Amino acid sequence: MAEIKVPELAETITEGTVAQWLKKPGDFVQKGEYVVELETDKVNVEIISEQEGVLSELKAQEGDTVKVGEVIAVLTNADNVPENGRELESVDEPPASGNQEQAGAVSGEQRELPGRDATGLQEPEADASKGKDSDWIIASPAARKLAREKGIDLNSVPAADPLGRIRRQDVSAYEVTGGQPQASASAAAPSPKSPASAAEQSDKRVERIRMSRRRQTIANRLVEVQQTAAMLTTFNEVDMSAVMQLRKKWKDKFYEDNEVRLGFMSFFAKAVVAALKKTPLLNAEIQGDEILLKKYYDIGVAVAADEGLVVPVIRDADRKNFAEIERDIMELAEKARTNKLSLKDLQGGTFTITNGGVFGSLLSTPILNGPQVGILGMHSIQLRPVAIDKDRMENRPMMYIALSYDHRIVDGKEAVTFLKRIKELIEDPESLLLQG
Repeated sequence: MAEIKVPELAETITEGTVAQWLKKPGDFVQKGEYVVELETDKVNVEIISEQEGVLSELKAQEGDTVKVGEVIAVLTNADNVPENGRELESVDEPPASGNQEQAGAVSGEQRELPGRDATGLQEPEADASKGKDSDWIIASPAARKLAREKGIDLNSVPAADPLGRIRRQDVSAYEVTGGQPQASASAAAPSPKSPASAAEQSDKRVERIRMSRRRQTIANRLVEVQQTAAMLTTFNEVDMSAVMQLRKKWKDKFYEDNEVRLGFMSFFAKAVVAALKKTPLLNAEIQGDEILLKKYYDIGVAVAADEGLVVPVIRDADRKNFAEIERDIMELAEKARTNKLSLKDLQGGTFTITNGGVFGSLLSTPILNGPQVGILGMHSIQLRPVAIDKDRMENRPMMYIALSYDHRIVDGKEAVTFLKRIKELIEDPESLLLQG
């Protein structure tokens, strides 16, 4: 007999929620095969089995919270399983347990063949009805999770994938285009801790949705930052004319040489590094009664993902050129969109940049990404009349920028100096080439 335990995930992660069992009781599990998907504060992680055997018992159900080191399943000796029961399907068909994609740290798809169990053995006649159950649909864990939350039967969801795999976007499209999902049991039945009123239960215009672990974590941390930090925001505006002209002049050659597009974010990332070197307290954090000054520059870039805001980190941004920064941003954004970010991608940032302008925001006060003490907010570029001198006005592409900072260690002088330096560098982008 062998036990499957929740492994060490990361220094700051001590528990997770069982999002989906990828194996069912009675299935044969090979060593190194994915067994369960856990939803943690930051990413979804698939747990592998360190032993082989038959999954005989689940000690945690989907939706349960489990802690690191906790036993969540039991494997029994597989000596009575025929050797051919451990063989994979023939080369003409993909393996029954092949997880082809990763989401978050290692979240992927489980592929099972109708009429067969995970060992490749023919299912008994009495179990033939299982082929109609959504557990036998070829779908990604993210798709299954969304379907559970929305009460959608996966059997009714058409797949865009030519191989018939249902993905998260297929479930979303089904919901938007007129699917009539049945309310899930968890949505219909109010939690004992937060009972719904009789009026709410009878009103079909109200939908009760359980917050994901990641959304709960985001909510708790934002409230914690506002309660513990002396947060203040200061503003400035930047004339984007020079950057836009430089980008227009070199974007084709830049793409030809580097196979990545030249965006605005790399200019701001380089400007942030230069400004942090001039105001080092904004690249620090508070630990008890001490200030930890960081002499490295790992810049977080906030990305809006389906599961909530995530902040992947560009490592050693001070040592990278424009192309390397743009490539990192592109790769991290793609990982966020496809739910493939790992814990390593999200840890250790020293300062954060967030761009609400991509959604049309004109002005905002960004909230600190603790334990960092500074965050820069970019906004929409808009044509506004600007005084050139006493007699002339011109319409210029202008952007408001905002710096939120922890006033416990950063004074207004440092904050204003930081934003002023950003403004100078963006309005004279060629000077960024001189910054180390």
